[in-house]
Amino acid sequence: MKTWNFGIIGAGLIADFHARALGDLANARLVGVTDTNPAKAGKLAEKYSCRAFADVAQMLHDPQIEVVTIATPSGAHLAPAVAAAEAGRHVLCEKPLEVTLERVSAMIQAHERAGTCLGGIFQTRFQEALVPLREAIRDGRFGRISFAGAFVPWWRPDSYYRDNWHGTWDLDGGGALINQSIHTIDLLCDLMGPVESVQAYADHRVHRIEAEDTAVAALRFANGALGLIHGTTASWPGRASRLEITGEKGTVVYTQDCLAVWQFAEDTPQDEQIRRNYGTPRDAGGAADPAAISYEGHRKNFAAFLDALATGSHFAISGAEARRSIELILAIYQSARQQKRVQLTDI
Repeated sequence: MKTWNFGIIGAGLIADFHARALGDLANARLVGVTDTNPAKAGKLAEKYSCRAFADVAQMLHDPQIEVVTIATPSGAHLAPAVAAAEAGRHVLCEKPLEVTLERVSAMIQAHERAGTCLGGIFQTRFQEALVPLREAIRDGRFGRISFAGAFVPWWRPDSYYRDNWHGTWDLDGGGALINQSIHTIDLLCDLMGPVESVQAYADHRVHRIEAEDTAVAALRFANGALGLIHGTTASWPGRASRLEITGEKGTVVYTQDCLAVWQFAEDTPQDEQIRRNYGTPRDAGGAADPAAISYEGHRKNFAAFLDALATGSHFAISGAEARRSIELILAIYQSARQQKRVQLTDI
């Protein structure tokens, strides 16, 4: 089995999750890290017994490096992603890929030209309870789906926003939606398909930041179903995110790898086993503390990416797929700003 050599660009909080995930993979080796703050890069490199590169150019010049993960602030993803493509390196990038659709497209196009792979990191997609939910949708068990909603009632203290990038338009791309709620919004896009139009409101109700700490949006999906999104970092003390899907023949409420509700008009023998396996509530994870998540999801995300590289198969969270949630969130921002309904084809 081939071992893939990795470099991590960015040495903040999430980079530590990347390093731990790579350390658990038999076919991955962390060669080094780099950051605009050399002290942070040095500290992370020392912790994981790897090299601290002076900058991105030096890292990409190293012939050992085959794949880089990008863990910089969101609005600083474009430059290293394009540089990596031009150097012939594959990229696995933290969510969101970037903060505008133009910048996301530039990343995708750079890797298409280079023949390298660009993948997104949405680690919640790999939670086990999603497997029977995807099967239920595929098998038509809901009948005609009438509604689907994503709810992320999280909390962040004021201190979280004192790093000069969280909650800013330039580096965070927005606030509670594009940073915290994007994982649940990505699941909504993955499970329900395209959104046709949105009508939204957004505001900073508690935190003194540029972007929103609270947003709500009404949705119409391309399949005709209606939906809602509520995302916030102003809901103390922070509660688990949840996803609800309901229709003429069934209702499921999914929260933190738990199926809190699993009910169908036509019950099967497998349903009771599913309720036993996935009916126990899990910890709320990062609802109040961004460090309070497991790196297991990242490990699975990285493993799937390496499997796609090794086999030449399609990676489920390709650049184009990772773009979908960003497109929806930007449409919500546009709707809130213009105070009108926005068609996603118009953004």
